[in-house]
Amino acid sequence: MSGVASYMQIVQQTRQALRLGVLRPGDRLPTAKQVVEQTAINPNTVLKAYRELEREGLVEARRGLGTFVTRSLASDAAAPDSPLRSALADWMRRAREAGLGAEDVAALVASVTEDVFGGREDRKEGDR
Repeated sequence: MSGVASYMQIVQQTRQALRLGVLRPGDRLPTAKQVVEQTAINPNTVLKAYRELEREGLVEARRGLGTFVTRSLASDAAAPDSPLRSALADWMRRAREAGLGAEDVAALVASVTEDVFGGREDRKEGDR
């Protein structure tokens, strides 16, 4: 288990999908029932996550229709065809060739991310 509350995992996964452009404004999120069926997470946990996303202004619940994305967190710099993404993919391939596994790379990226962004007040809105 990750040690992160289930509702926060849903919030973080949704934010990531918004950043990567997987979810776009107007997209409908799965219903709480659909999430429960796929994950066995308590429906109240799913609803709590959706309320948090709504509080952040990322989604909007429409009575009888579902929950819809209201804004994107995507950046052109993270688009599938962006130079930064391509450079990162090249770096990841070099890391794998150097013998690093996925968990090693994740730890290294987390460490460097903390070095570069940690404790700074200029993080982008939505980073928590």
